Amino acid sequence: MTLPPPQLEHLCDLAVTIAPPVEVGHTPAGLRRMIPITGGTVTGSRVNGKVLAGGADFQLILGGGTQAHLDARYVIELDDGSRVFVQNTALRVASLENSRRIMSGEPVNPDEIYFRCQPKLEATAPQWAWLSESQFIGTGRRAPDGVFLSFYRVL
Repeated sequence: MTLPPPQLEHLCDLAVTIAPPVEVGHTPAGLRRMIPITGGTVTGSRVNGKVLAGGADFQLILGGGTQAHLDARYVIELDDGSRVFVQNTALRVASLENSRRIMSGEPVNPDEIYFRCQPKLEATAPQWAWLSESQFIGTGRRAPDGVFLSFYRVL
């Protein structure tokens, strides 16, 4: 028996600012890069705040450059001063041409990129415990100077 699909509730949108990539290089696992996170904003009907500087997106590039396995870790400071640790794993798939443009810091058409994520949120304050007790999924768009994400709570 197939169960009904879960519903989604929009949680927030993030505009994350980044610094130029740190090229780690080719390892036996693939091409490694680290993208420093320098800040950003968080806006939504229930969650608002800012992305603190100091996080990073650790990337493993595969498929000759067409697949990026992302592992971003950063902290959000909510408007009430509470902090939330975010670990966001993602998959970004693009053509070789678009992948090269992304890696060069050039704009790409977001409609041509598959970018989906699974953020895990760890809240520090009791009023935000529900963030730690929920599953989230999201979509993303890479821009030359940042990343735009929309997070959805799975109901």
